Amino acid sequence: MFGFFENEQTRKVKSHLMNLVALAKADGHLDEREMNFIVAVGRKNGMRPDEVRSIVGNASTIHLVIPENDSERFDQIFDLVDMMLADGVVDDTEMDFCVDMAEKLGFRKDVVAVLVRRISQGVKDGFPREQIKEDTQTFLGN
Repeated sequence: MFGFFENEQTRKVKSHLMNLVALAKADGHLDEREMNFIVAVGRKNGMRPDEVRSIVGNASTIHLVIPENDSERFDQIFDLVDMMLADGVVDDTEMDFCVDMAEKLGFRKDVVAVLVRRISQGVKDGFPREQIKEDTQTFLGN
């Protein structure tokens, strides 16, 4: 596990993983596809699968860390939406959670629902993350 003096990047990654766990559990359970997605996000950020599983197991000890820039905020909400779609079923609780998290991550309240829908549609249509990111920049005002 991580030492007492973990760096800011490690705290951000842990916070992001915990946001994903919260979304996964929004429908009442964490299925294997969702867990695999969370592990994959952790690995992409330099963590071992056992570290990710340990973080998931200790979910109540992590606090939200807001990303410092729009690109990191987009990446977090993208991963949340991508995971929401992982089990093939999108329920209202998961969608509401994504919209709520987009607001907490600093996106303007008047655009969060559109942002979540556009990311969702882009993922379903198979567009790459960077293209979806560019497409959303126009209405985000960046």
